[in-house]
Amino acid sequence: MKETGLLPPVLRMSGIRKTYGATRALDGVTFELLPGDVRALLGENGAGKSTLVKILSGAVKPDSGAMLVDDAVYSPASPLDGRRRGISMIYQELTLAPHLTVEENILVYGSIMGLKNSEVKKRMEPILKFSGVERFRDAKLKNLSSGMQMRLGFSVAIETNPDVFLIDEALTVGDIDFQQKCIDKFKQFKAEKKTIILVSHALGLVEDFCEKTVLLSKGEMAGFGPTAYVVDQYQGLARGS
Repeated sequence: MKETGLLPPVLRMSGIRKTYGATRALDGVTFELLPGDVRALLGENGAGKSTLVKILSGAVKPDSGAMLVDDAVYSPASPLDGRRRGISMIYQELTLAPHLTVEENILVYGSIMGLKNSEVKKRMEPILKFSGVERFRDAKLKNLSSGMQMRLGFSVAIETNPDVFLIDEALTVGDIDFQQKCIDKFKQFKAEKKTIILVSHALGLVEDFCEKTVLLSKGEMAGFGPTAYVVDQYQGLARGS
């Protein structure tokens, strides 16, 4: 879904296809994001959302098609490199190292997200403060609760200052107070004209947060436009109408 604007797109996907055996996960998905866009990604289970998220994050490469991120073009022959990409992936179940300390995990995860150690160290205190684990900085990660680990991963990800934030069901991590702090943070990013993709089943949050929405169904683009309109489409698909 191509749009026009004065600024070049910060992200563009063109003809993205991916199959797993006989299963077609994505079939010709094409859309672009302009700087400052805040988009939701909706779709029923099996629509292709997870595959698209993995391709965006660099965890999976498409069978065909290409993606432009911050003027760098990626394709099956030249897949995303986590240290070069302009996308910060924020999701519920982050893979951290249980036998490393909290500080060591911040350094490792920051490096994975493309930051130099010196940059991560400068951001160490804000990360610890936002996640609420300052007292556990020298503790092994395995000794922290799963909720604390999720808060830590989220806090590192928001400090990477990427071109695009990709949020996969991650604004509901932790307790209610932390959830509100996360939502407030992304409202701040939205006000600062950051580019954001939100994957969520929380339709109220989607309608409140995103101006436009992409709808996937059976691996294809089924809809795109103002969020209220696309949410109606999505609910119609869910009802089978």
